[in-house]
Amino acid sequence: MTISHFKHTASCPLAEANPVAVPLSQPPAVTRVTAVERSDGVETGIWECSPGRWRRQILQQEFCHFISGRCTFIPDEGEPLEIEAGDAVLFPANTSGIWDIQETLRKSYVLIF
Repeated sequence: MTISHFKHTASCPLAEANPVAVPLSQPPAVTRVTAVERSDGVETGIWECSPGRWRRQILQQEFCHFISGRCTFIPDEGEPLEIEAGDAVLFPANTSGIWDIQETLRKSYVLIF
């Protein structure tokens, strides 16, 4: 068993930026990530996104802790969530909605397949 240790999560280096898949604003928001995938059905990592609006379906159950930034997640079903640094959220599998990121957002996450 290998222990994954993400040091200094607020400033650790991330991979190259990629535009979001379904942008709803221009310029499109871009994401960067560093991830460790496990064969036991779990992935964990650090994810960051620049300001913008975009649509996303979260296929896996996802727990995340927001390290920095501010956004609103508007689920297709339910009330909008105002999220800011220090918050933690558990998204059920197949959650879909719109991300409206007002300030570059960084989170640590765990995907459960």
